[in-house]
Amino acid sequence: MPRTALRVRRWAAIAVLGGLLAGCGTTDEPSGSAAEPAGGAKARTSTEVRPIEAATRITDAKGVAVSLEKPPQKIVCLVALCDDILVELGMVPTATNSAVLAHPEFLGKEKAAKVPVVPGGFLSPEVEAILSHRPDLVIGLEDTHGKLAPALKGATTFWPVQPGSWQDSVGYLRDLAALTGRTEQGEKAEKTFRTRLAEAEKNRSDKTSLIIFGSDENFGVATPETDVAAGLFPKISHYPWKSRGVDGSYSLEEILARDVDVLFVETLSFGAPDGKLSDKLAKNPLWSRIPAVKNGKVIEVDSEVWAKGRGTRSLGIVLDEATAALR
Repeated sequence: MPRTALRVRRWAAIAVLGGLLAGCGTTDEPSGSAAEPAGGAKARTSTEVRPIEAATRITDAKGVAVSLEKPPQKIVCLVALCDDILVELGMVPTATNSAVLAHPEFLGKEKAAKVPVVPGGFLSPEVEAILSHRPDLVIGLEDTHGKLAPALKGATTFWPVQPGSWQDSVGYLRDLAALTGRTEQGEKAEKTFRTRLAEAEKNRSDKTSLIIFGSDENFGVATPETDVAAGLFPKISHYPWKSRGVDGSYSLEEILARDVDVLFVETLSFGAPDGKLSDKLAKNPLWSRIPAVKNGKVIEVDSEVWAKGRGTRSLGIVLDEATAALR
């Protein structure tokens, strides 16, 4: 499996090996602004939350306009960010194709099992199945589900999202809070996340950390420029990993040279689970020489939350687990 294929990452955390592995909500700290450089290590996060006003029309941070006649009640989620936001707002998706709802800090397994699953998986959700739920709103990932827009047009409203930073995720939270009229819940969720992040920044660790992902020895490295969760890490630890574009990644030799103290591992399953990524990498003799491995600081994390969630609830869990490991 070519390493370049692994760069098509984490939104689905789903791919076909060998081929497919391959304004209301604008925040006061937009991604890439002077106040918040990419990677975000310098600026301290504000805990201030601006009021959210209910609206029937919003224009998100990416310039996408969404207009509804009334607050949506039935929302189908094709991307886990949608599930994350709805739970933050005290709502439940009408249908989903994400497993993140089963996490105990979301709905838990019993309640999540009652939410209908959209057949077709993340990459190819079935339009007829989506429309069978008569949704008021369908939320999907723009670069994956944008192709569904023509088929959904006239039957429902489709909102393509494409977050690239935690600020984008907060913006989408605020936008959906405005559309649903759940403004207090949105403000509370944003406040909770910002407070968590500011506290983690205040107690920033001097340890070197790293997030890797994959299903076998051809792993990938999560970088702040390409991954929402990784974008938090320069704020809470030393995270010397930069994106090399779609054709680049890091080797175990390079990781060994950086003296990684804490290593977070996301095992991605392509079909039936076939073991942890950390166990597979342990077969490489270089693995045992990494400080994090020597000191028992290799943490296998829940990829549904770390790799797919992308919303404030998921990112809050990432912060809690990461800061605990970095102490």
